[in-house]
Amino acid sequence: MAKFKVELSCKAKKFYAACTQDFARRLDDCFEELERDPYYGPNIKRLKTRPQELLYRYRIGEYRVIYEIFKKEIIVLIVKITTRGDVYKGI
Repeated sequence: MAKFKVELSCKAKKFYAACTQDFARRLDDCFEELERDPYYGPNIKRLKTRPQELLYRYRIGEYRVIYEIFKKEIIVLIVKITTRGDVYKGI
């Protein structure tokens, strides 16, 4: 399987730049795992909110990373990173 490239949306970049160093390391680990296999893992779940899009979530404690997979381009686009309570609003 080809290695995926992780890209961040504007909102995700803004969150990443503002988070603590410790949490940034946890996000880096998440991104590395998504590069290897964005489909399966203990913290990965497919969202059923929009069946036309391939939206997934990655759980990091109380935070959720929402991402979309583009198979042809071999890209994982991080759409949103936020707390569990706010993550599904606006998706």
